[in-house]
Amino acid sequence: MKLLIKNGTIITGDRTEANKDILIEDGKICRIGEGITDTADQVIDANGLAVIPGLVDAHCHLRDPGYEYKEDIRTGTMSAAKGGFTSVACMPNTNPVIDNESIVRTVIAKARREAVINVYPIGAITKGQQGAELAEMGSMKVAGIVAVSDDGKPVMQASVMKKALIYAAGFGLTVISHCEDLDLAEGGSMNEGETCTRLGLHGIPSAAEDVMVAREIILSEYTGMPVHIAHVSTKGAVELIRQAKKRGVPVTAETCPHYFTLTEKACEGYDTNTKMNPPLRTQEDVDAVIQGLSDGAIDIIATDHAPHHFDEKNVEFELAANGIVGFETALPLALTYLVKPGILTLNQVVSKMSAMPARILKIDKGDIRVGADADLAIVNLEEEYVINPDEFLSKSKNSPFKGFKVSGRVKYTICGGKIVYQDK
Repeated sequence: MKLLIKNGTIITGDRTEANKDILIEDGKICRIGEGITDTADQVIDANGLAVIPGLVDAHCHLRDPGYEYKEDIRTGTMSAAKGGFTSVACMPNTNPVIDNESIVRTVIAKARREAVINVYPIGAITKGQQGAELAEMGSMKVAGIVAVSDDGKPVMQASVMKKALIYAAGFGLTVISHCEDLDLAEGGSMNEGETCTRLGLHGIPSAAEDVMVAREIILSEYTGMPVHIAHVSTKGAVELIRQAKKRGVPVTAETCPHYFTLTEKACEGYDTNTKMNPPLRTQEDVDAVIQGLSDGAIDIIATDHAPHHFDEKNVEFELAANGIVGFETALPLALTYLVKPGILTLNQVVSKMSAMPARILKIDKGDIRVGADADLAIVNLEEEYVINPDEFLSKSKNSPFKGFKVSGRVKYTICGGKIVYQDK
């Protein structure tokens, strides 16, 4: 199939080119230029629209296998495609846990049948995510994982994490660390502080994140092995990562849109859609996260897409499940809260949501060039609308952004040369 995109503005991490045509054939970009007149099976007029690399999410939860009532590979990837994503890396806290070759192959086989975009499984660091015995990373790598993580649970034993960094590096796998000291967190449900006290809720101190970030940096520096810090939410963590990078420690980090748009005050109405882990923090923390994105302390923006059934959120705040859906809101929130105020350029946001996560996962995605896979998103950067979770393609609707006015709507998502989403 031939697909021709006409008159779009190509925006990647390092360049902007107006009025360009892109010819796609057999799933690859075969020509980029002006005035391409080749006959195509379909022509898309992208005049006035941005053509960006398909977004890459280094951290999401597809809930498949075991929790398909929340999400499955089909609905999760449809939701991701609507958000402009063409590649997603799914975390292993499924049932059973993705901690062996057989389950990895099962996930990949189902993704080949049902996914509308590329799915890259992440394997567990430890067997059953129990934090004790390392999982078989080598056989999982052969089966197709791109990273390892016990996300949802921290690896509490430093000795286990040290071994994991060394072992994973031998297979070229990125270690993604969920940084939370469970002894300090003590089962809290929101950020510890004045707001938490006023609401009568049990708090999670920022120190619970900071001390584990410090530990991972120390272990990375000691072993010389890379580590990636998941969902950074605190001022202390940002500064620790910044200083580590200055010393040459091979550490990378991500944050999520909710950590640069919302504070703990969003929890004041006991809306369980604002309950997540790590929790929403203070304005000072939000400002630090934004600064970290601006100066490069934080490398990428991930979604941490975490769908939950309505019944799991429709309970008391402290009993509610942690997490929010994020595929369909990530790009517009980044455009509205980072690009519009001039904090990041459009090129920087595109890079942090495509090329840089692809580099961390070591997959050949996130660019628009001749010979590359035809994974693209076409976006109307100026279109304004109000977020309505009822319109999400995800099975779950647990979003704190209902009613938010944002800019930037995905009009088409193209994966492997096929149109997998089109805004109606």
